[in-house]
Amino acid sequence: MPRPAPDPNLLVGTETADDAGVYRLDDQTALVQTVDFFPPLVDDPFTFGQIAAANALSDVYAMNGRPLTALNIAGFPDDQLDLAILGRILAGAAERVTAAGAVTVGGHTVRDAEVKFGLSVTGLVRPAEVLTNAGARAGDLLVLTKPLGTGLVATASKKGSCPPEVLARAIAGMVQLNAIGRDAFRASGGAHAVTDVTGFGLAGHALEMAEGARLTIALRTAYLPRIEGADPLAIPQFHSRGSRSNRAFLEDRARIETTADATCLEFALDPQTSGGLLIAVAPENAPGLVQELENRGAAAWAIVGEVLPRDGDIAIIFR
Repeated sequence: MPRPAPDPNLLVGTETADDAGVYRLDDQTALVQTVDFFPPLVDDPFTFGQIAAANALSDVYAMNGRPLTALNIAGFPDDQLDLAILGRILAGAAERVTAAGAVTVGGHTVRDAEVKFGLSVTGLVRPAEVLTNAGARAGDLLVLTKPLGTGLVATASKKGSCPPEVLARAIAGMVQLNAIGRDAFRASGGAHAVTDVTGFGLAGHALEMAEGARLTIALRTAYLPRIEGADPLAIPQFHSRGSRSNRAFLEDRARIETTADATCLEFALDPQTSGGLLIAVAPENAPGLVQELENRGAAAWAIVGEVLPRDGDIAIIFR
């Protein structure tokens, strides 16, 4: 059966594994649509709701959009847990949605064996201003807006091995809205490509950026911002299934040079929840972007790599 002709108003679909879909309504307006949900990473229900909301909202910011509405999506074992817990999760999510200037318009809950929560978010963007993960150019510098290590911290916390102050720093970063990064690149001359760093880790999302543009990205491991105090957690005991999958995903498309720092490499592979934006910008705009991020209170502001001409089958170089 022949495939239907592509809709000319679908500006961003699934072709480059981008952060959200974008559908044009008219010359001035396009919808940005995304959905994400997952089990709890932290014990406090309100904080979990905040993290889940910030994570879902991030996809809209990565497309240079403005969140408009949100729908809650929940799986909850109401035959085992007090519904007041779900209420706190919803309250945490509502706090972040409101902080983003968006509105929660409803949602849907099903009974499940374990708690799961997230949101479907709709945003707006001007069609001419859409940014994707595939627009990087050779010579661009890469800027990251949050420190890495949330996967390592969450795993260590579940095993009772994470210092409370390290967990608190991780939570502060995950709760922070990536509106800071979007506003910073807007104020500093714009960007060529943007993606948010989530489950595939910095390395996996950088690889998608490289493949989308048919270029190669070099990450400077020593420059990677990490959650303060998390370095001792970058050991096999706290590696998640996601980090192992991320390493396998990069096989045959990555090169690790002798200068790469082994500990920092683990942070590059670590799956993130509500991670920062990875922003590809012209070299002359990078200092201004870093300054804007610092001024706006971003969780991190680091130039972590550069975009190079394509190097054969290699999409990612760790230096």
